[in-house]
Amino acid sequence: MKTLKHPSYTYRKGGVYYFSKVVPQDLAGFYAKPRIVRSLRTKSLSHAKTASRSLSARLEDYWLGLRLQRADVPAAHLLVVPREQLDSKLPTIEDALELYLSVKGQSKEKLFFSHAKRNVSYVVSCLGSRPLDCYSSADAATFRQWLSDKGLGSTSVIRVFSVIKAIINFCIKEQGLDCKNAFSGVYLPSENNKKRYPVKGSKLKTLQRECVSLDDDIRWLVALISDSGMRLSEAVGLLVDDIVLGADQPHINLTKLPHRRLKTDASERIIPLVGCSLWAAKRIKENTSSRFCFPRYCSEANCNSN
Repeated sequence: MKTLKHPSYTYRKGGVYYFSKVVPQDLAGFYAKPRIVRSLRTKSLSHAKTASRSLSARLEDYWLGLRLQRADVPAAHLLVVPREQLDSKLPTIEDALELYLSVKGQSKEKLFFSHAKRNVSYVVSCLGSRPLDCYSSADAATFRQWLSDKGLGSTSVIRVFSVIKAIINFCIKEQGLDCKNAFSGVYLPSENNKKRYPVKGSKLKTLQRECVSLDDDIRWLVALISDSGMRLSEAVGLLVDDIVLGADQPHINLTKLPHRRLKTDASERIIPLVGCSLWAAKRIKENTSSRFCFPRYCSEANCNSN
């Protein structure tokens, strides 16, 4: 009596054909068991033969895909974008910037956006727009040198790094990313600041005389600062109503305004008007038709103090 030969990778149990194939050794890590066994749900020899061939072919195709995923990219050394950047699923520095601005940029002034965008553009120009886990501390050091070669002083370099670190840290925390901030911990040389000396009294008097002589809004701004100690942004953002001349002691009420924030909460203060600052305040009151003291620099939308 002739014995029927079972199709490849099959056996019979209870008259039903089963598919059985050993998992290749190099792919064993993908499977919980060393052998794949599956019922073909047929007692027909011809049906079992067709099903076995189809299932075996599909497995071989799938295994080929697994092997290709783990294989090195052919001619990887010729790629413009390195392999690790192609593999990374993390957001790029530009994605991080977009997230940072959309969340933290609410109610911020135009300067906040321009500074963040400019500093990220520096990174992209020097190192390219990469996923966050594809920057290294060596890249950060290269970036530091690139900024110095552009002529930025130590203080400016520190400010740029501060913004970049803040953007990346925010993205890492917001999205729960498992990566380090390559721009943190990089050595940044301290500024060899030249000691700042106050303007000598004789030079200040000369400057103030020139302001009175020229007598225009630009000189009013300089004169207003000269004897008040205000920051430039504080003076530029003043409203005419902030100047109080009718009091026993003429003064400025310096407060936060929608178009101009102050550096700290403690910056809100009453500033006595004396000397050339008092002269400038009077000239502003007499000649300004706008609600802003310096409308050439200030509007409802923003305050340009740079």
